[in-house]
Amino acid sequence: MKFPKDHSLKVAMVIYPGASSLDVTGPLEVFSLANHQLREEGRYTNDFYSTQILAESAGPVGTASGVKLYADYGFQEVEGIHTLLLSGGPPTSYDVLRNNTEFMQWLVDQEPRVERLGSICTGAMILAKAGLLDGHRATTHWADTAALQKYPGIQVDPDAIYVRDDKIYTSAGVTAGIDLALALVEEDHGRSLALAIARIMVLYLKRDGGQQQYSSYLMNQLQSDRFSGLVEWIYKNLQEPLTVEKLAQESAMSPRNFARCFSRELGVTPARFVESIRVEKACQLLSEQNLSQEKVAWLCGFQSQEQLRRTFRRHKGILPGEFRRRFH
Repeated sequence: MKFPKDHSLKVAMVIYPGASSLDVTGPLEVFSLANHQLREEGRYTNDFYSTQILAESAGPVGTASGVKLYADYGFQEVEGIHTLLLSGGPPTSYDVLRNNTEFMQWLVDQEPRVERLGSICTGAMILAKAGLLDGHRATTHWADTAALQKYPGIQVDPDAIYVRDDKIYTSAGVTAGIDLALALVEEDHGRSLALAIARIMVLYLKRDGGQQQYSSYLMNQLQSDRFSGLVEWIYKNLQEPLTVEKLAQESAMSPRNFARCFSRELGVTPARFVESIRVEKACQLLSEQNLSQEKVAWLCGFQSQEQLRRTFRRHKGILPGEFRRRFH
């Protein structure tokens, strides 16, 4: 996108007592680094992104972590906002803002005035209450997607890292706000600048938006205390032939009883679970290390590179090489 050399965009982040500090500072750090990089490249002499923190009134605001952030202005004092973002936090905190009729009316009034309107994490619950997500796709923290789905007019994507639908942007939990901010910078200035910022922050430019927001390892540990030790053992022994008989032996159960109990508790067969973990490990290696696909296949317990390719495509819808290119 082309902008005049003296152009600037006003980015406003709304906070409130008890908001998540990382929801605020993570995305704002991206915009700050973008300003630095643009100056370093000689593309702009001044800050391209003018960032402001808004609250009910100017002054210090305590966050959930105990860190106090300083609001530059009260929300009604600012005009000319280009990108308006709402930070997330626990329900006891964001409900205070959702119950503020003056703020909610201001938020509704801003929708036609701003170029981009978005939320970080549970900030989506504020947009939902205002009716601003009706008719749109949206996401939020994985633990809050059920609450967001109670709004019938919203098409909730529970697995997305972030979602753009027209001028509405929503992100998943906490650090996903950084992914969203990187996407906004890429939208404004292209992939190379966003990639440079991601490298400085030691991040992926784009996490796979089709994957769940948390690993299968964590998900299944949360679902089953009984097999949590086995799940950890599987992760440490992916190169081994992990048959049902082998897993049953490790669990001190008969193969038939083990398969039945495992499927009942985790909602997936042992073979399917091991396969998904191997694909997850392959994703990690492909995105973080410059290993050959043959080496990745071996480290993840696939019998061949071709088996890796077939299985990866079945789970992710793309080949390993295409997945790797998203991160480099």
